[in-house]
Amino acid sequence: MIKTGIVALLLISGSVCAQSHLDRVSQSKTLTVCTTGDYKPYSYLRADGQYEGIDVSLVTSLAQSLGAQVKWVPTSWKMLTQDFLGKQCDIAVGGVSVTLKRQQTAWFAAPLDTDGKIPLVRCADKTRYRSIAQLNKPGVRLIEPAGGTNEAFAHRYLPQASLTLYHDNVTIFQQLVDKKADVMVTDASEALYQQKHYPQLCAVNPHKPLEYGEKAWMIPRDDMSWKLYIDQWLHLSKASGEYQQVVGQWLAAAK
Repeated sequence: MIKTGIVALLLISGSVCAQSHLDRVSQSKTLTVCTTGDYKPYSYLRADGQYEGIDVSLVTSLAQSLGAQVKWVPTSWKMLTQDFLGKQCDIAVGGVSVTLKRQQTAWFAAPLDTDGKIPLVRCADKTRYRSIAQLNKPGVRLIEPAGGTNEAFAHRYLPQASLTLYHDNVTIFQQLVDKKADVMVTDASEALYQQKHYPQLCAVNPHKPLEYGEKAWMIPRDDMSWKLYIDQWLHLSKASGEYQQVVGQWLAAAK
């Protein structure tokens, strides 16, 4: 009876016949990372083929702690979960929001930071688009990238608005500047970053989001050893000041 109970416990914990990603990365010296590469300030693929951003710097440091090199796997917001599972990524990074839907097929490491959805609008329209009631109207031209949490927010809270799904999360902000759309609801961190680069645009109430959110790295489900290692690495990174230094390089001037 005791032996049977031990076997059952091991099966539940995922310890039987399943090598942890922690061991796999340590042995292969390769950390396979899924990222969209289109979401500043977290992950951006430059024209020279190199990635940059908050999560890029941090996950590279995580890899170094294991004596490993990063192998980047390009994906999109619409295909993030499918690619993460199908291409056997060890981790997915790049401004990934924690959602219950994603939690059904993957785990998340400890939250990197809190965030939330806010309107990004032309500065002249700051008072027109501050609340759900003001946004959820047929005359409001809403624009969002396809497949991510911004689109999900629009469908859930703003069904009356006129929604356009845009193909490029890098050039989407110019659509607001050119008055081809009125509002983009996005994470406060992205809105704060982009308003520095587009003086015509303003983040509306960045410290009072319309919906609470968290950013975290997505990791394979049922791998507690891998999660505990990443969480401890993140804890030490924050304790040493490395995390704050990296974030400060991208966001300090925006807050």
